[in-house]
Amino acid sequence: MKKYRGNVFLVGPMGAGKTTIGRQLSELLKQEFVDSDHEIEARTGANIPWIFDVEGEAGFRLREESVIDFLTQRSPIVLATGGGAVMRESNRRHLHERGVVVYLLTPVSAQLERTSRDRNRPLLQTPDPRKRLTELMELRDPLYRETAHIIMPTEGGGAREVAMKIIHALEARGTLE
Repeated sequence: MKKYRGNVFLVGPMGAGKTTIGRQLSELLKQEFVDSDHEIEARTGANIPWIFDVEGEAGFRLREESVIDFLTQRSPIVLATGGGAVMRESNRRHLHERGVVVYLLTPVSAQLERTSRDRNRPLLQTPDPRKRLTELMELRDPLYRETAHIIMPTEGGGAREVAMKIIHALEARGTLE
C-alpha cells in the first residue's frame, strides 16, 4: 500500500458512512482515525443529543468549530466530520486548506435506511425524517461540493470498497508516495 503524506477529511450527510469508511481508510493508510463528534463528546463528557437539548444547535456548532480547527491542525489523520460541519465558513476553509476533503455522496433513501433506528441524531427526531433529510441535503449539498476535492459515491459497495476507491482517487491526484 502506498503512503499518503497528509490529512484526509470526510464530509457528507448523516448516514453517509463517514465513521465506518474513515476507520477502513485509516487502517489502509496506516494513519490515526478521529471522529469530530466523538471528540466533542469526549471533551464535554456529554452526548450530542444532550448538547443539542441544553445548548441548541448553535451551541453545538460553536463546539464543533473549535474541535475542527484543532483537529485539522494535526497530521496525518483521517477525520470523519459531523454532517453539519460544513455549515460554518471557517470549518469549510480549515478542512479545504489543511487536507484533502472527500465528500461521501449518499442519496436520501440510503441516509434514511442507515439512520432509521438511530436515536442519537437530534436533527432526525421529527415526524417526517425523510423530509428533514431532503431539506438538509438541499441546504448542505452545495457546501459539501464547495469544500470537497474529491466526490465519492457511497452506494454500490461496502466501506472497505469505498475506502479503496478513495485511495485510488488520492493516487490519481498524485498525493500518494
